[in-house]
Amino acid sequence: MTTTPSLTRRGVLLNVTAFALLGASIATPAHAHDFRAGQLVIDHPYATPSLAGTPNGAAYLRGIRNRGAAPDRLVAASTPVAERVELHEMTTEGDVMRMREVPAIDLPAGQEVQLRHGQRYHLMLINLRQPLKVGDRFDLTLKFEKAGETTVKAWVQQPRAGSSPTGHEGHQGHKH
Repeated sequence: MTTTPSLTRRGVLLNVTAFALLGASIATPAHAHDFRAGQLVIDHPYATPSLAGTPNGAAYLRGIRNRGAAPDRLVAASTPVAERVELHEMTTEGDVMRMREVPAIDLPAGQEVQLRHGQRYHLMLINLRQPLKVGDRFDLTLKFEKAGETTVKAWVQQPRAGSSPTGHEGHQGHKH
């Protein structure tokens, strides 16, 4: 005589619960992290490892989405890992790439502004208190003209193959 195991009502419930939890953990990407400030969504703050011997680093945001009907502006940033943070704009004039500090970054209503490697804007971390290493995480406080201040968590991650460690060709060691 063959016996088949029978599932109790409790056993079925435990199995269903386990599969539901497993499915939820698979569906949620582990690397995605965004933050909100009023009508603004700050997507994936990150930094790249700093180069040995350089006093500066760079931080980026995959994007800032303004879901509101009114424009806003990023007007300042700060972090405990650096003496100060500057908002920088990169432009190309002829064959020359130029970086300069800007007083604010406009965030038009209903649009997204990217602050990624090789894009127009980034955050310059001036006089790092210690080198940035892959896997480090640090607080980055962003100050907006209308949405106020919010603190996000930036992750230090290795840049994609083919890009410079800073995303802007050795800009980390620049002097003002």
